[in-house]
Parts: sequence; structure tokens; C-alpha cells
Amino acid sequence: MKTILRFLFPLKPDNKEYSLFLLVFRILFGVLLMTHGIQKWMNFSELSQVFPDPLGVGSPVSLGLAIFGEVACSIAFILGAFYRLAVIPMLFTMMIAFFVIHGGDPFAAKELAFVYMIVYVILFMAGPGRYALDRVIAKAVAGKK
Repeated sequence: MKTILRFLFPLKPDNKEYSLFLLVFRILFGVLLMTHGIQKWMNFSELSQVFPDPLGVGSPVSLGLAIFGEVACSIAFILGAFYRLAVIPMLFTMMIAFFVIHGGDPFAAKELAFVYMIVYVILFMAGPGRYALDRVIAKAVAGKK
């Protein structure tokens, strides 16, 4: 009974189960977003001519920024390295996709960007948990003082 109560009402959100849950979500949503970025990267030359330019920096640069947010930041996100900094470009990419690129589209066309956006907001607030490189770095920095 005590185990069930601890599961339903955890006293501290940094326990092993919670951190494992965050790790699984980091891996799942990091890999999912990374597949979109890898697809863009593999077709860079074709997409760079037609990719939307919502920031006014040119299609190739906008595509490069999207790839950075979806590939490089996903890797950092999965590893839990500079976690919250990595989530910001991922979240920004999804916000641009939802509000700007698909802004006038029906909800069904922008639903995926919305789901990613909400998940990244929640995971940004939750933090990376125990199983992250940020924790290793924090311990190393704290130990040097």
C-alpha cells in the first residue's frame, strides 16, 4: 500500500521512477523530432529553395535553423545536456510551425506541431531528471568548489 501511495503522491519529484519516466519521454520525443530534422537534412538542397522563411533570413538559413532545432538540440535533449537551453530552439521551431507556417490551416494540419509544443513546454518545466548529463556536470561543478 505504501508503494502505491508513493507512486500516486510522490514526496519529491526527483525520485528514480519519475526520472526514468522523464528519460523515456526525452528519448521518445527527442527521436521523434530528430527524424523530422534528419529528413530535412537529407533533402537540404531541394528544400532550401522552397522552405518557408518566417524570420526573413532566407529559406536556406531558416531550413538550417529548423534542422539545428530538430537534430542538434534533440541530441542534447535526449542526453540531458544543457537540457533547458536545448529545449528552447525545439519549442521555438514548433511555435513557428504552429502559429506561423500552419497558422491559417485547419487544426488537423497543425496538430502535430501543437502536440510537440505542449510536450516540450511540460518537459521544459519538469527538467531533465536524475538521468541526464546536466546532473553529472552539476555534481562535478559542485565538487570543485
